[in-house]
Amino acid sequence: MPDQPFQRLVIAGGGTAGWMTAAALARFCGPAWQIHLVESDAIGTVGVGEATIPQVRLFNAGLGIDEADFLGATQGTLKLGIEFVDWWQPGHRYMHNFGEVGRGLGVVPFQHWWAAARAAGVAADYGHYSLNERAARMGRFAPFAGDNTLPPLVWAYHFDAGLYAAYLRRYAQQRGVTRHEGRIARVETQGETILALHMDDGRRLAGDLFIDCSGFRSLLLGETLASGWHDWSHWLPCDRAVAVPCAHAPGGPLAPYTRSTARAAGWQWRIPLQHRIGNGHVFSSAHLSEDEATAVLLANLDGPALAEPRSLRFQAGRRDRVWIGNCMAIGLSAGFLEPLESTSIHLIQSAIARLLALLPGDAGELPVLAAEANRQAAREMEWIRDFIILHYKATARADTPFWAKMQAMDVPPDLADRIALFQATGRIRRDHDELFTELAWAQVLIGQGLPPARPHPLTGGIGRDDLAGFMTSLDRAIAAGAAALPGHEDWLAKHAPAREVRS
Repeated sequence: MPDQPFQRLVIAGGGTAGWMTAAALARFCGPAWQIHLVESDAIGTVGVGEATIPQVRLFNAGLGIDEADFLGATQGTLKLGIEFVDWWQPGHRYMHNFGEVGRGLGVVPFQHWWAAARAAGVAADYGHYSLNERAARMGRFAPFAGDNTLPPLVWAYHFDAGLYAAYLRRYAQQRGVTRHEGRIARVETQGETILALHMDDGRRLAGDLFIDCSGFRSLLLGETLASGWHDWSHWLPCDRAVAVPCAHAPGGPLAPYTRSTARAAGWQWRIPLQHRIGNGHVFSSAHLSEDEATAVLLANLDGPALAEPRSLRFQAGRRDRVWIGNCMAIGLSAGFLEPLESTSIHLIQSAIARLLALLPGDAGELPVLAAEANRQAAREMEWIRDFIILHYKATARADTPFWAKMQAMDVPPDLADRIALFQATGRIRRDHDELFTELAWAQVLIGQGLPPARPHPLTGGIGRDDLAGFMTSLDRAIAAGAAALPGHEDWLAKHAPAREVRS
């Protein structure tokens, strides 16, 4: 006899992960599924991930969310990239932007033409040839779809994660998701199968499939089902953060990009929203005390702090399995990577997509679906891990014990091979379904002081004067295109003004 078809799905935990999951399931699963979410107002959420990458636009569009309405409701701003300050060496800055950089000729990508122009003395900084970067630095934005001379702008968002969760909660509840207020006192299991959640007031919430969105605690997958942990702190030793919002500086620009500034034992984020700026200092507790980290953060704010600094503790790594039995973890319950490249919310999004793709019809399908989910999740986390490690390894800094250790560390063999390949030849190896593109790898490798030693041999067919003309024409077209865009703040005020803050 076949197993009974699954119909009842229970999400343990709210916050960004829980309500993104609930909203997506409500949108795509249809009336055959009953969706329940358990959360407690007494339990706070981490709220990491106010900065995103462009894939979040696909998530919102899939839910049918209007961009202007969403931006207004979440105090959102636009994001064209991430500026990295002092990472390669003090006083240096570069941007990992989301759009195209330059334009390839024939079969040869642009980084080779740039390397050839650089060797000939006719190239500006690599990011100078990106419309995204030029617009970001000029504080300009509009949804530009591209034309015959310029590529499209590519953007993501900054938003208040608490307001986003509240926005999705309203969305999900309007579409039939049932919210249960209260704490989970006990998890009822049979082997590796979860049967029900027992609430602190005596309620029993049974289900067919359980989603663990309980954050760092990982109540279902970690505590109950004992999924192991892969510790990556030997590569990513930052294990603490102090976060605080601050006011905008009077008359200061509302920059359409995130900023990451390297500090003595970590880095500081700056995320501009319409109503405030989000700030945080990620650091290694082996090299800096929390009091020292807090003092550094408070000394480097744009305006007055709007709350008391909040401390977070974490460890870089992932669960050995993100899916065991009838339970899948999404968000921090599955693993953690510091938000250096704004991947926190993307990892939630990609896990939701994985859940929908592998959604089981009954218990008989669980073993093979879980094995595939675990394979995909492990590979995804390791790819992103290596991209983040690159920022620490590829540095000329050795001015503090932390940076000296980072510069000297051994990195995963796959990352070492990628670095060597690019530095020697300008080529980039990328698996077709990994998150970060060749453009992303090139920007960070070049930005962190590892330009190609030589360009592709096919660049030798163009003389110096023609190469200079090509680079100049790109420069002029991009400068004119960026100057034609409206100001970021002007665009927001016209199309997506912030609404009164609601929780």
